[in-house]
Amino acid sequence: MANEDFLIVKASGDKVLFSEEKLRSSLKRSGADDKLINQILTLVKEELYDGITTREVYNRAYSFLRRNKPVFASKYKLKKAIYELGPTGFPFERFLSAVLIYTGYKTQVGKTIVGKCVSHEIDVIAEKNGSIIIIECKFHGEQGRNCNVKIPLYIYSRYQDVKNAWQKTTSNIKQPDECWVATNTRFTKDAILYGNCMGLYLLSWDYPNGNGLKDHIDRLGLYPITVSTLLTKREKQFLLSRDVVLCRQLLKDSFYLDHLGVSDKRKSKILNEVGRLCKI
Repeated sequence: MANEDFLIVKASGDKVLFSEEKLRSSLKRSGADDKLINQILTLVKEELYDGITTREVYNRAYSFLRRNKPVFASKYKLKKAIYELGPTGFPFERFLSAVLIYTGYKTQVGKTIVGKCVSHEIDVIAEKNGSIIIIECKFHGEQGRNCNVKIPLYIYSRYQDVKNAWQKTTSNIKQPDECWVATNTRFTKDAILYGNCMGLYLLSWDYPNGNGLKDHIDRLGLYPITVSTLLTKREKQFLLSRDVVLCRQLLKDSFYLDHLGVSDKRKSKILNEVGRLCKI
């Protein structure tokens, strides 16, 4: 059986044909050169079997990268690292807020504002050049779950209630100019059709095409600390609890590693790893 004929099982349970090109593309995005990519492709294809899961394919490629090029492994695990911001959506909201701050926005997270009918806790409020953006985040802690049309439907109704508050005098923010829906997964076709029809800005892992969440992160070097291959899960959770959600923030606030009791030698390795990730 040719490699292209093997069916692989996605996290959603759907089965698709193995695509060497997709794997090559994801490895290239990590920074791996053609020689390293070909080595990994050879390894993966030798171990393919009908019904293999995307997670197994990922694990094989990730393990090889981690042994040979740890920094590339960190970039390669970006999507998984976003899931590791959970289990609640709050760290994802802070992560998105931090990304926006580094691109020139002023942000507030978890602010309650008064609508015409009821009050709403808004995930992120961003301001830039006098424009106010209301951002609602939908975080999924499990792979294979996408945002269906119910999400933008619900968020658009909240946005309208906030906008309609300007008929009253009780609103406690400036008039919003735009509403975003951000998710760490993907939107369904109907969700995209509805969101675009109603003028919502949709931001997902790979949407808009070429300007999705992964593109912003790679382009700006704004990687979450959860991409680190050297920090333990406990250490990552400690840093997240201190609002250190980006590798860039850890470079600035490296004293937190001292609080964690990290040795000087290991601290140097960690900072070297995150420092290389931040270079763009």
